[in-house]
Amino acid sequence: MKNVAVIGAGTMGNGIAHTFAQSGFKVQLIDISEDSLKKGLATIAKNLDRMVAKERITEANKAETLANITTYTSVNEGVKNASLVVEAATENLDLKLKIFKQLDEACAQDTILATNTSSISITQIAAVTSRPEKVIGMHFMNPVPIMKLVEIIRGYNTSDEVTNTIMDLSKTLGKTPTEVNDYPGFVANRILMPMLNESIETLYNGVAGVEEIDTVMKLGMAHPMGPLQLADFIGLDVCLSILNVMHDGFKNPKYAPCPLLVNMVRAGKLGIKSGEGFYDYSESRKAEKVSKQFLK
Repeated sequence: MKNVAVIGAGTMGNGIAHTFAQSGFKVQLIDISEDSLKKGLATIAKNLDRMVAKERITEANKAETLANITTYTSVNEGVKNASLVVEAATENLDLKLKIFKQLDEACAQDTILATNTSSISITQIAAVTSRPEKVIGMHFMNPVPIMKLVEIIRGYNTSDEVTNTIMDLSKTLGKTPTEVNDYPGFVANRILMPMLNESIETLYNGVAGVEEIDTVMKLGMAHPMGPLQLADFIGLDVCLSILNVMHDGFKNPKYAPCPLLVNMVRAGKLGIKSGEGFYDYSESRKAEKVSKQFLK
């Protein structure tokens, strides 16, 4: 398995493409937007430059990694010859179902179809294909080139062979794959998102301010980043989407998103990506400082 297609050139997609390419895979990076592809490649190059500066890789390694990536705006063209496709589009069920229907028609029958979804049912996604046994979840953590964990999520029909293949493949990427079952939020977000939501509730109820809540969790619980700052880093819209998936899936009120989170997303306050969330990133390059702190 040396040819991998990645759908989506955004934060997760370009990170996944970077990781596969650096491990010697030929990567077809696909996005309907040429501008997104250019930005994705620029991000990969910037992250590689950071690794060169830290002497983790050489300039030759950087050149080889970039040479392993080819970009496409056509899904049908981009997935040709791919043994594995990893979908990393927006966390939206309808969009993912549409993409997987297209992939099922465009890809060879032995191609494995993986999704980087952080909460949506693998079984539901697989059901729109003619190969549910070959559909699996590969939930990478952000930033992908740095973080070791990959949640490997089996759908109801995912075969043992495909699961073992993806587990082994993840290890070749230098990752630590952890197999989990297909329930809303899986493991990482089922535990993380209620904590972030409760932090927002704590702010909403006036118990303490943003910096005070984050300070308590950083100094008291040894978290590298406070929960409100982390929510900004993830994207408040992403947090809301994941909470909604869990709330709909479990029908349990404990997963209901805080009204403050809902209102902030409606107002376009999405965190670092919009320049403002629980913190204001438009002044003094605060967003860049937060990112550098997390990437150390």
